[in-house]
Amino acid sequence: MSAYTPSRPTDAERVVWPDPFGTRFTVFVDVEEEFDWRAPLDRRNRATTAMAAFPAAHGRFAERGVALTCLIDHPIATDPASVAILSRVLEDGRSEIGTQLHAWVSPPFDEEVTAASSYPGNLPRSLEAAKLEMLTASIAEAFGTRPRAYRAGRYGIGPHSFAVLAELGYRIDSSIRPGYDYRADGGPDFTMADARAYRVGGIVELPLTTIFTGCARRGGAGLYRALGRVPKGRGAFARAGLLSRIALTPEDMPIEAALEAVAVADGEGLRLLNLSFHSPSLAPGHTPYVRDAADLKRFHAWWTTMLDALDRRGIRNASLDEIITALA
Repeated sequence: MSAYTPSRPTDAERVVWPDPFGTRFTVFVDVEEEFDWRAPLDRRNRATTAMAAFPAAHGRFAERGVALTCLIDHPIATDPASVAILSRVLEDGRSEIGTQLHAWVSPPFDEEVTAASSYPGNLPRSLEAAKLEMLTASIAEAFGTRPRAYRAGRYGIGPHSFAVLAELGYRIDSSIRPGYDYRADGGPDFTMADARAYRVGGIVELPLTTIFTGCARRGGAGLYRALGRVPKGRGAFARAGLLSRIALTPEDMPIEAALEAVAVADGEGLRLLNLSFHSPSLAPGHTPYVRDAADLKRFHAWWTTMLDALDRRGIRNASLDEIITALA
């Protein structure tokens, strides 16, 4: 199977944000079960103990007026304790529940669990649709409303995904991670995608925000891709301040680099910044990014510094509902 590469949107497909919307940021959270990121995927891994840390983390965001779009998967949607926690999160009046499809733990289980099949877009259309339909129904039953936003687990969007999402009433997808290439593991290739929103197949794509920084940033994705073919080329360019690929997440991304990326994005007129993190990072030991208490302290400090910087720039938070309203 050849890797899925999303088509580059035309100018007509690009989202033109209304002037009153201004420049905004949003926070999408991958709310999911815990598993060993270094081990083969296993359907038996459905623990959700890290959700105990979610209320305190949500409180930090709520105090700053920041809405969370919580993209939940099957182990979360079918766990009463997690549903109760997230139901209280929704009481802030701005946060919202969306969907994340981890194919290996989401029924029906008609496929062998492999690296390739963990990317939902690699599944046969009928199976991808069946898994997403069952997960959507589980979320609607748990929260009393149908989800409107989606992210494919492992960013595994595929050739049929947008049509399936439109059929199920979704409005937003946020599966594309510009500048990243998952082909080595059987996943999609996003190296030539960019961070600007666009419309495709009845869905609005809100890519996660990836920004190229450095003196050679005009070379962007093309140069970064070429450097990947040169031994240690990317590292050399990054150390020299020539070109770095920066994702807006506290997970394995230093705050200084992220702040530089925000400055570049703002200067280049990107109107919506899409920041993200994984919920298991809220408790030490569940992701490679937060291994101990010191890592967790840095994680929270990253958000404090980032939110302060966004505030100074006049970049306000946008809830999912505010985004959808602006798109209309």
